[in-house]
Amino acid sequence: MKALVVGGGIGGLAAAVAFHQRGWQVEVLERAPEITEIGAGLSIQPNGLRALDALGLGDLLRTGGPAAPLRGIRNVNGAWLIRNDVEELERRFGPWAIVHRAALVDILRATLPAHALRPGTVVREVLPDGTVHHDGGTATADLVIGADGVHSVTRRSIWPHAAGPRYVGYTTWRLLTTPHTGEGSVEGSVEIWGRGERFGYIPMPDGRVYCYLMGNAPAGSRTGLDRLRERYARWHDPIPALLDAARPEAVLQHDTYELPNLRTYIRGRAAILGDAAHAMAPNLGQGACQALEDAVTLAAAVDTLGIDAGLREYDRLRRPRTQMIAQLSRRVAAPAHWGSPLATALRDTALPLLPNALFGRSITPAYTWTL
Repeated sequence: MKALVVGGGIGGLAAAVAFHQRGWQVEVLERAPEITEIGAGLSIQPNGLRALDALGLGDLLRTGGPAAPLRGIRNVNGAWLIRNDVEELERRFGPWAIVHRAALVDILRATLPAHALRPGTVVREVLPDGTVHHDGGTATADLVIGADGVHSVTRRSIWPHAAGPRYVGYTTWRLLTTPHTGEGSVEGSVEIWGRGERFGYIPMPDGRVYCYLMGNAPAGSRTGLDRLRERYARWHDPIPALLDAARPEAVLQHDTYELPNLRTYIRGRAAILGDAAHAMAPNLGQGACQALEDAVTLAAAVDTLGIDAGLREYDRLRRPRTQMIAQLSRRVAAPAHWGSPLATALRDTALPLLPNALFGRSITPAYTWTL
């Protein structure tokens, strides 16, 4: 049996590994000239680690990039809005890990035979019968897996009339920085909410700090590091120091898109997963984790039940869950992007009054997944 995977990112490679380990012939078609990842840090939460366990890879991240859950949310002056019981979260759900995106891609890629990887292949069209037209010709397979991101060619080919991605109203910057000695010290991961913008940071095991910033902005607008330093200069420590230590070439900016709910993730002998199926705002850090869940669930269902019944089972299991998490991700950070000073002041007054355990209860459906 053969599976063609369109897209060589985390979800696509995980799917290829899952099918390869089950004895399938796999081929990964990636439009980039090499299969790698240019992103910055990536938090792998307990459910994502369990998905990697299904591939025999979870312990590589647990030992190489241990991390802790989010300590909480502060306002721009440093006052706590929400504080999480980190030890209790780890006790209930298991460990977290932090890794560079490229490192995880390398781990997944190394698990596949070299001949299965076809970088520099631009897919033009995918048909439900398992046919893929690309710039090198035509390929066929028993199963086609579209893991080609929010602007998926697979999704557009198979569901040409489905609603496309929508801009959520804010752009995202990501960077890795190394604070100078004595400056920008960080103790655990924290997110800071302002008015229409926020800043988060997560320490990496190698001493660097992964930072992500989100701000209300028109789609397509671009802001460089100097402007970001000005924008966050009055926020509490260690934020100014983290940005001062950053290099301009380390800053990645992407507009933030999400997908409206699709009626199905399957058609014929084709399935979509990850951002191609359920791109979500990155407010819960669940994008990669859900793609990993998709990949191992798809492989298990198809290998156990056969292609037709397995695809139906995949859709039954994954579509409600991923759409629920996308909705939660959309909702959870909405108050950070309120533009009204009055609304922001009310938010900063009300959030500290909420129970400390609220975060754990709200995220339980995401973290407790098992295959």
